[in-house]
Amino acid sequence: MKHHNARKDAGGGGGGAFAVPCVDIKLFVASLAFITLFIALWQLQPYGSLLAAARQSASAPPCSLPLSTTSAAAATSHLPSSNSTPRDTEPTKNASGATATPAAAANATSPVKATTKKTTPAVTSTTAAATLPVRLARESRPSDPNKRVLRPYGTAAALFVQMGAYRGGPRTFAIVGLASKPTHVFGTPYYKCEWLPNPTPTTPAPAAIRTKAYKILPDWGYGRVYTTVVVNCTFPTNPNSANTGGKLLLHAYHSTTSRRYERIPALEELPGSYNHSLYSPPYQYDYLYCGSSLYGDLSAARMREWVAYHARFFGPRSHFVLHDAGGVSAEVRAVLEPWVKAGRITVQDIRAQAEFDSYYYNQFLVVNDCLHRYRHAANWTFFFDVDEYLYLPGGRTLEQVLGKLQGFTQFTIDQNPMSTKLCVKDPKNDYSREWGFEKFVFRNTFTGVRRDRKYAIQARNAYATGVHMSQNVHGRSTHKTETLIRYYHYHNSINVMGEPCQHFVRRPANGSRIKFDGVPYVYDDNMRRLADKIKLFEKETIGSVHS
Repeated sequence: MKHHNARKDAGGGGGGAFAVPCVDIKLFVASLAFITLFIALWQLQPYGSLLAAARQSASAPPCSLPLSTTSAAAATSHLPSSNSTPRDTEPTKNASGATATPAAAANATSPVKATTKKTTPAVTSTTAAATLPVRLARESRPSDPNKRVLRPYGTAAALFVQMGAYRGGPRTFAIVGLASKPTHVFGTPYYKCEWLPNPTPTTPAPAAIRTKAYKILPDWGYGRVYTTVVVNCTFPTNPNSANTGGKLLLHAYHSTTSRRYERIPALEELPGSYNHSLYSPPYQYDYLYCGSSLYGDLSAARMREWVAYHARFFGPRSHFVLHDAGGVSAEVRAVLEPWVKAGRITVQDIRAQAEFDSYYYNQFLVVNDCLHRYRHAANWTFFFDVDEYLYLPGGRTLEQVLGKLQGFTQFTIDQNPMSTKLCVKDPKNDYSREWGFEKFVFRNTFTGVRRDRKYAIQARNAYATGVHMSQNVHGRSTHKTETLIRYYHYHNSINVMGEPCQHFVRRPANGSRIKFDGVPYVYDDNMRRLADKIKLFEKETIGSVHS
């Protein structure tokens, strides 16, 4: 904007002030119209900004107006809209060939900083140089002392934090993540799904395909600041039936009373990447293990024993997925590495979950992500912890047991609780060379106590899952499996770094019970008798790397 040429008024008084003479009516009317238009536009701005204005000289004539060289553009700060969504990072490829946006990029409520440059307007006189002060603009509307204003700063919890997005079949997808628990408990957030097909020579501008989303909160209310959310997107038909590729977008709405939403790029399928055969038998594995978060100080010796035992238990057509939440130390990594190289174990680094406070290192998030990531990877998917050992009573094989349970989508497994402090006193034994489950031979016989169960599931028939069982399955579940399959629970033994045996007693005779700390125990050496076979299997499979 060009500046008006100010004229020196010999009779204005003071010689340093500038004013428009009263007789210059045209300039006065033009200035008044500009100021009126500027104030009208100012009322439409969503945020306050700096207004550079010169103070009116006390010595100027009553009808004079001050002039400023500051343009309207310089007086307005540019701030991001409250509905704006930061651009996500480049998606990464998932196990099924599709690409999923990382969880950190899915947080659409991250604050965006704006930088505003301040300028100091100045007017130069023909007789002296003077700098006009800058004042902060006041609210344009009259202030009411009884009208209170609430000013929010920062964000306590994200609207949605994506961990993964996966195709679950020809026309269904699952998006797994976290969301603010208070928002879902006391608010009404909801979701919509949209598929954007890639353009082709025959269809350069394909229409988007939209569908309603179904949200599941599978953590049974155990969430803390964040709760786990599984969003199911099911379209009427396969949105990528032509295999030309496209993108799945998630619209995360703040509430049913607001149209504000975040547009989240959840998944991308490249042209030609859709493979219909992945979603029907035969699957890659017979059995898949989905582990919970590994955290804290873990015993490398106990991890070695657990992996070797279950690698033999499930057989060669099985795979283990472990999740490192800070518990995989260098010693534990050395134990796992031979099995990783053999293709039996995948270790996923989930340490980024520590930024989002939820139940037990986000266990519900982890197991749901694993469920959907490997939904069509195996016939059966097992969920239990690394201080628990599956056992088949009666000499049956795993194939025989699961043959009896094939008609169920899910079955739970009862536990045999074992003492991890009490050991048999035998001078002939070298306890330092024995494995943990060789030493722990005393089973708790308390009855009438409800104990946690673990479970296995046909993942293709599950929409979400939990730590101890799933409540979101299609098909039947059974809990009457005590004579078919059980698990020995060596509670907290995984966190004991040195010698676990703390108290020694003589072996009870003829199945008699002993009491320790008020708890009745019976001698049970079912697992101990398997130790030599497990050690031989380990040596034959990965060699003597732990000798």
